Amino acid sequence: MRFIFVLILAATSWCRGDETISGRWEGSIQIPDREQKVIVDLAEDGKGGWTGSVTMPGLSVKGATLTDITLKDSELTFGIKSALNVQRVGPINFKAHLASDDTLTGDFVEGGNTAPFTLKKTGAAQVDAPPRSTAVSKEIEGEWKGEYEMTGYPRHVTLKLLNHPDGASADFVIVGKKINNLPVDLVTQEGDLLTIDSHETGVSYEGRWHKQNAEIKGTLFQGAVETPLVLRLAK
Repeated sequence: MRFIFVLILAATSWCRGDETISGRWEGSIQIPDREQKVIVDLAEDGKGGWTGSVTMPGLSVKGATLTDITLKDSELTFGIKSALNVQRVGPINFKAHLASDDTLTGDFVEGGNTAPFTLKKTGAAQVDAPPRSTAVSKEIEGEWKGEYEMTGYPRHVTLKLLNHPDGASADFVIVGKKINNLPVDLVTQEGDLLTIDSHETGVSYEGRWHKQNAEIKGTLFQGAVETPLVLRLAK
């Protein structure tokens, strides 16, 4: 009977831990010479897992989707891969410990650098919905080609855009010493501004469509590296 009681007590504690983690957490990261304000929203996704978003005004991150959320006892970890400005400095991860029902403490890790943080629970979760791909103009649909040079070697780029009922998709291939078929998870167009994101690889492209020249002039971002890239409609 005592063994059964221990199991029930452990299960009850686990459920209480889940309930405690859900909510809005606000605080700061102790980056050298300054504090970085941070707001984290965490909620159960109804499928046995977690969903969340983060806002960090100093890094121009607003409502970025949290990834790889893991909760084990009082230890919580999660990352960010969906904020464009974050991609340029490298992946960001949080390693947190539930110090009390209303306090999370831990380490903020970015590109090998670590800084401590403390977050206080301030209310119910207000998770931002993840960004969704939009449709692109009919004139932009199709195959685009361009090239750039990096570390002394040419790189050839092919971008194929295709509209679907729920937004556009993209095949994004960069050929250098080897063929890199980048997994694209977000395509957006606002006016003449086109954005392609491959969050898994940390590669993104921002370009403006020039109708009269049938070209897209922009910048390819690979981590902290920015490279001009002009794409022209393939014939």
